[in-house]
Amino acid sequence: MKMLTRFWIFPLFALSISIQAADINPDKPFADKHVLFQVSDNDPAKFSLALDVANNLIRHYGSTDVIDIEVVTFAGGINMLMSGDNPNAERIRSLMASDVRFFVCLNTVDTMERNTGTRPEFLDGVTGVQTGVAYMLEEIEKGYAHIHP
Repeated sequence: MKMLTRFWIFPLFALSISIQAADINPDKPFADKHVLFQVSDNDPAKFSLALDVANNLIRHYGSTDVIDIEVVTFAGGINMLMSGDNPNAERIRSLMASDVRFFVCLNTVDTMERNTGTRPEFLDGVTGVQTGVAYMLEEIEKGYAHIHP
C-alpha cells in the first residue's frame, strides 16, 4: 500500500509545479526561470549591460521556452526604449523576437510630457504599465527574480 501512495504523490507534485509556473506567466508555461530586469538610470552602459545579460541568459538556457525575461523601465531608464535615434533599437527588437518583453512606466512618461510639452514615443512592441515599480513588485510577488544591472 505504501508503494501505491508514492506513485500518487509524485504526479500530484509534478502537477503542482507546472501549475505554479503557468500562474507566473501563462504565455510561458514551460519556463522554470522568470527574470525581471530593472532599468531606472539614464546610463547607456547600464542599458547595454541589461541587454547583454538578457541575451546571455537566452544563450545559456538554449531556448526561450525555459526562461521568461521582462525588462521594466522607469525614471531615466525609459530613454532605453524611445524610438527615433536609439542606438539599441536593433538589439531590443532582436530580444523581442526572442520573447523578451519590455515595459515602460507611464507615470514617468506623463511626467516627461508635463515637463517638456511633448509625449515621448517608444519602439514598437513596448508595453506601458501605469506604475513601473508597482508592476515590478507584483511580478516579484508572482516569483520573478529581480535583477538591477
